[in-house]
Amino acid sequence: MSEIAKIQLGGNEYELPVITGTEDEKAIDIAKLRGQSGYITLDPGFKNTGSTESAITFLDGEKGILRYRGYPIEQLAEHSNFIEVAYLLINGKLPNRHELDQFQGTINRHSLVHENMKLMLQAFPAHAHPMGVLSSLMASLSTFYPESQNPHRAPEMVNLTIIRLLSKMPTLAAMAHRNSSGAPIMYPKNSLGYLENFLYMMFGMPTEEFSIDPVIVDALDKLLILHADHEQNCSTSTVRIVGSSQANLYSSISAGVSALWGPLHGGANQAVIEMLENIKADGGNIEKWIDKAKDKDDSFRLMGFGHRVYKNFDPRAKIIKKAADDVLNKLGINDPVLEIAKKLEEIALQDEYFVQRNLYPNVDFYSGIIYRALGIPTEMFTVMFALGRLPGWIAQWKEMTERKEPIGRPRQVYIGENVRDYVHMADR
Repeated sequence: MSEIAKIQLGGNEYELPVITGTEDEKAIDIAKLRGQSGYITLDPGFKNTGSTESAITFLDGEKGILRYRGYPIEQLAEHSNFIEVAYLLINGKLPNRHELDQFQGTINRHSLVHENMKLMLQAFPAHAHPMGVLSSLMASLSTFYPESQNPHRAPEMVNLTIIRLLSKMPTLAAMAHRNSSGAPIMYPKNSLGYLENFLYMMFGMPTEEFSIDPVIVDALDKLLILHADHEQNCSTSTVRIVGSSQANLYSSISAGVSALWGPLHGGANQAVIEMLENIKADGGNIEKWIDKAKDKDDSFRLMGFGHRVYKNFDPRAKIIKKAADDVLNKLGINDPVLEIAKKLEEIALQDEYFVQRNLYPNVDFYSGIIYRALGIPTEMFTVMFALGRLPGWIAQWKEMTERKEPIGRPRQVYIGENVRDYVHMADR
């Protein structure tokens, strides 16, 4: 017998069905509550409200579980690669060899962007934040491909839009970086892999050969896999709600980029490096800052420790810690900021205060360390996050459109003035 929730309002009782997910998650279906009773629910930040049913990502913050399409993140990070994971998220299954080769080859063939986008890039000031540049360039793709604006186009045209977006995102991200650095734009090379191509466009120069270290590629590959999707977070929910208006995919993803830009969402790995820089500028006294973090009357908080969803440990952090160690050992970097990071990690993993509160280093802590070690500018960290999250955004948008979900339209509880008459200017 199906479980039923009952609620009493104004002397009446209403029965609400309980929905059970495949991982035994429970949800009270309130879709008909307002129509039956006139009441709505209030949940600031939607922390307890499910906006959709989704078959893409399962996350259990209490147990530290993250799975894409049922596959544990640990297995994907060890055995898969970013392009295969992108295929999995978007299509719902792991590809066979032919499907993966075809997917990769098609992505390679669409990596160029229209030359007129260079003119747009030139219009931005050199100090423009790369996320603002990326969001603008991303939205502009819909004007270069106007057929994408038709919400009723054939499935093969939707797939072409998805391929274009996946292939052009690294090009646009690299263009945003080159704009801020003043370096010439590097065209993609179809002979290179997805990440090798990105690194070439980021750091290559037309005057010299560019070599790519496989240790660096492997670390970036793992980072992007770990960031590929994370259930209904702020930016993903933004993509879905914008897409629910039948906005095209490019515009929906552009909105997701803007949401990710916020320091409370995608800016956490940037905040980690800024914190480490502050500790260095203060003389590098780590114990002093540890004490500040423990002081409940001090506003200082350690960035990159703990997680608002994972209440025990961030399963992604365990995976990326090794990649961070590999990169630092391989490159042999002598960076005081990264030395502070390693000491801070060591103290926090052993200090009872942090252990008891489950304030372990999270994925943002280690990703910031890796990006700095690779020479990626701090303001590009969130762009890297967007590059990794792109397949998840696409998968979520695709799922939402294929299910023909209704346009998103949250309710509110009005707390403003009651009705009052207009006062003419002479009487004010």
